[in-house]
Amino acid sequence: MIVERTYQSLPGWLFLVVVLVLLALATALFYGAAVSDDPPGRRVFTGIVLVISALVISGGFQAVAPNEARVLLLFGKYQGTIKQDGFWWVNPFFTKRKLSLRVRNFETGQQVTPEVKSPEGKLVQAAKVTRRPTKVNDRDGNPVEISAVVVWRVVNTAEATFEVDDYEDFVHLQSESALRTLASRYPYDSIDDELSLRRSTAEVSDQIKLEIDARLHKAGVEVLEARINHLAYAPEIAAAMLQRQQAQAVVAARTKIVEGAVTMVEMALDHLAEKKLVELKGDRRAEMVSNLLVVLCGDRHAQPVINLGGHSHE
Repeated sequence: MIVERTYQSLPGWLFLVVVLVLLALATALFYGAAVSDDPPGRRVFTGIVLVISALVISGGFQAVAPNEARVLLLFGKYQGTIKQDGFWWVNPFFTKRKLSLRVRNFETGQQVTPEVKSPEGKLVQAAKVTRRPTKVNDRDGNPVEISAVVVWRVVNTAEATFEVDDYEDFVHLQSESALRTLASRYPYDSIDDELSLRRSTAEVSDQIKLEIDARLHKAGVEVLEARINHLAYAPEIAAAMLQRQQAQAVVAARTKIVEGAVTMVEMALDHLAEKKLVELKGDRRAEMVSNLLVVLCGDRHAQPVINLGGHSHE
């Protein structure tokens, strides 16, 4: 593994002055050779050497903007990286590779269609970005569509340059793979407190971030944030799963209602027995419990019945 090194570059303004001085001397020599009666050979030769020297020195100038870096190589060997912004001078024979350290983001599932140009160089079709969520099966085998927004940046220029062929393409492919892996570990939805893609978005997003960050570490990339941006059942099962969710919600609601009704009936019987308002035994107690449960668990408003002795009138 290649270790990133900081290259100690020299101030570019100093060498800019040197280049200007060399060009001024060369101009003076050329002018002197033109107006002098002496043979111009030596002056012209010296002037040419000075001009060539100025051009060679000019090849070492590097203007580095904030959040940019220059990876330096000398005949294929890594020499170091310039990360400090400013105007610098390095060995003119260095090969310089520009690298952005800015924070970037993308959405998984994006497909970029490159621009098309005519042989004359005219733009025929502009670049197009198509967003298509990733289709994957959740833990229960249900097909779902999911996409995530990944925020990342380069932190190790040497690894990003030399450990992978194209670190941007590497980030996109590994993020897509990590998202597929994580989505298959959780169900789309759950009734209880179990982690699911829909109910536990924050927790699942944190797991996605850790998974992507572990895969991109070897490429010198740090993942700052990863969050689910789109989540839905696949169109072919969306209607059926919606009915299933509604049925599960009804069952869960009825379960809570029955639990609450039983608790309320128990409290009512205890209060009646404690205050000795009514003595309920046997069939009367069972009838009381039945009536209370019907009232509390019914999905319609109860209609009171008044007993007037032999007949009941609503």
